[in-house]
Amino acid sequence: MGKLQIDMLGASFAVQAHEDDAYLKKLLNYYTEITNTIKQAGHLKDPVQISIMAGITLVDELYKEKQRNVSYSRALNNSNDAEAERLTIQMIQTIDKALQ
Repeated sequence: MGKLQIDMLGASFAVQAHEDDAYLKKLLNYYTEITNTIKQAGHLKDPVQISIMAGITLVDELYKEKQRNVSYSRALNNSNDAEAERLTIQMIQTIDKALQ
């Protein structure tokens, strides 16, 4: 069980999760990078708006990654289907030759 103290965007609180401390710290560091990038862009100043934009940024990354995984999975399935079809045809041809 990992613990993490969060002090950012005017908020301070502690969390516990079923991950180790180092992993939780990596997550917080990544989130901090995203919020800092948003702050440096200068368009948003309000901490709530910054955190919402950071959340949308993370959801965008996650969604795009899931789409890539779905595309890869479909391509892999199509490849497997093509290989299964090729092997089936090969077996049918072998059986046909044996029966002649």
